[in-house]
This record gives sequence, structure tokens and C-alpha cells, in this order.
Amino acid sequence: MHLRLGAAELAFRDEVRDFLATHLSDAMRAGQACTTSMYPEPDVCIPWQRALQRKGWLVPLWPTEWGGTGWSGLQRFIFETECALAGAPLVHPMGVRLAGPVIIRFGTEAQKRHYLPRIMSSEDYWCQGFSEPGAGSDLAALALRARPDGDHYILDGTKIWTTHAHHANRMFALVRTSSEGKPQQGISFLLIDMHLPGITVRPIRTIGGDHDVNEVHFDNVRVPRSDLVGTENGGWECAKYLLEFERGAGIFSPRLRSQFKRVAEAVRQSQRQLKSRFGEVAADLDTFEWLELKTLCNLAPGVNPGSVSSILKLEASRLKQTIAELGAMAHGVLGLRWRGEATDSGSSPATLLPEYFNSRAYTIFGGAQEIQLGIIARGILRA
Repeated sequence: MHLRLGAAELAFRDEVRDFLATHLSDAMRAGQACTTSMYPEPDVCIPWQRALQRKGWLVPLWPTEWGGTGWSGLQRFIFETECALAGAPLVHPMGVRLAGPVIIRFGTEAQKRHYLPRIMSSEDYWCQGFSEPGAGSDLAALALRARPDGDHYILDGTKIWTTHAHHANRMFALVRTSSEGKPQQGISFLLIDMHLPGITVRPIRTIGGDHDVNEVHFDNVRVPRSDLVGTENGGWECAKYLLEFERGAGIFSPRLRSQFKRVAEAVRQSQRQLKSRFGEVAADLDTFEWLELKTLCNLAPGVNPGSVSSILKLEASRLKQTIAELGAMAHGVLGLRWRGEATDSGSSPATLLPEYFNSRAYTIFGGAQEIQLGIIARGILRA
């Protein structure tokens, strides 16, 4: 894609490049290059996040009064593109892009004053407690019970597929506070200290060999009612708002472009005939990049994208899988023998094969592709 930038955008791009040249270390680049799961480890992403915070660039989606940048959609796209091209670590989104906006929109002033600075300083590292063993894509079926007990809720139940729960000191979670009426009407949104007694985190190893996700058990866990966000039984509105940010407020195409370039090197070295397939994927990526940029440029700072987020999430997930599949195909039978840790070359089987296996989950988490297609269909019918 060739984008013609004006003088102001070119000056901003140069500022971003200067910042990257000064603050992005080789260790940060290597850590991101070795990451085959969804997010880099905290020792990789947190130093980068703190560098961004010192510059005032960590939370571009937030309102300016809470530390946001006020960037236009095009500026955000330029920033994410330059970070991806430079190999910068992916910012862990759970606090910055998910918990933060929900607290800003639905939280009390006390919650904002306490939690938002801790998110920006990376003092708090968050995980998301949504999915359960019997409630994944059907999120309204969640059963983790939160019983009122004076100034606390008592939690009993299980969350699953909880990304980086083994690192997190905070969780934002959907819990069941009522069984009356429709299932969505009895759900509340809680902020939980992961060090509370009764919380047990058990690792889940993915098919790619990574420890990225976990099972989290709650046994008589007491959570202060002051950590309820919004109203009791009003958590479904918080969840819908958050999921639009999760699915569509991120910028996917620069990272997909970076992944595609690494795969291109593997394809170039391959003896297999993959040029036709390579061209198809390149065209799909160009199309998605333009769609994402158009959406961003029509989006006011700090505003979530609405139902179009389902289109972006679905296409980004499919592209992630397709690019990863192309990388696996490039190695052919040699890829069956991959072993050991990922290398910073980025195009070796040790990197591309775990990425391929882990990418299978992209059309499941954040709402399965069937859920996204249903949202898209309803949007078309309403129109």
C-alpha cells in the first residue's frame, strides 16, 4: 500500500522514527522477534511501555484529560506502522486498551484516580476473566458466582483461557450476581486483586508449546464491592463496550504486514511453488490495510468503532491464520522437525511453526468467527 502523507504527517512520522531509534533497544526487538504466542512476556513489553509513557504515547485511545494523545486515526496508523517495522514489542492491551477505557466510561472517580495512573505506569498488569469452561463464545452463560456479603462479594467458580494470568496482579472479570431474568441481566463487572486468598492459577500449554493461557479458580474469594464497575447486574453493557475495543480499536495491519515480511523470506528460500498463493495473500493484506485505515480516519479519538469492529476482528484473524499457514507451507516437511526456542531470525521453523499452531485460536477468542458473522449480519439487516 502506498499512502501519500502531508507535511504534518511526515513530520510526525520522523518524530516517531527518531523516538524508536533512541528508545527501542536490541533486547526489546529480540524479545518481540522470539514471541510466538499472542503477547510478549512482561520483561519484554513493560520496559517499552514505560518508555512510551515517559513520552506520553502509551494510551492514545484515552481522552487527553487522562493521558491520551489526541492523535488522529492516521497518526495512530503511522505510529503503529513504524513500531511494527522497527520490531517494537506489542503493548500489552489488557490494561491500556480494555480495562482503562471501561473504567473511564463506567468507573467511579475513585476508581479512575486509583487505577488509571497504575495502568499508565505499568505497575498493574491485567488479565481478562471472561471465558469459563461452560461459557466461551456464549458469554452470557457464565456461571462464576459473586454473592454479596456486606461490603464484599464472595466469588466461587472458574475462568479459563485467561491470557497471562500467571503474570497479572489484576483481573477484570464478568461475574454472575443474579439468576433472575435473562442471563445477560445478572452479570456484573468486577476488578479483582490476583493476590487475594483463594485464587489459584493453573497453566495451560498450547499446541505451539507456549504457556500463554491459564485456568483460574476462585474458592471463597472476597472482593470489595468498591471494585464493582458500573452498576450491579449492569456488567453486560461494560462487556459490550470492552469487546468493541478488543475487536476493533486495535490496529492490526502493521503487525500483520511485519509477519508477512518474515514469511516472505521463508517463501523466498523455499523450493516449493508458492508464488500464486503468496500473491493472493498480499492482495488480501492490502485490502484489509485500506479498510482499517478508512475506519480509523473516520473515528474520533477515544471513540470505539461500533459494529464494524466485528469485520476488522474477523478479517484480521483470518489473515493471521492465512499468513501463518503460508509460513508453515514454506518449510514443508522440514517444519515437522522443529524443536527448541524461537530465534530472532523470525523466519525459522522455530518461530513460524509455533505461530502457525497458535494462530488457530485467533478465530475463537474475542468472539468466535460465527459470533462475528452474526453481528455483521444483524448490522446489515438493520441497515
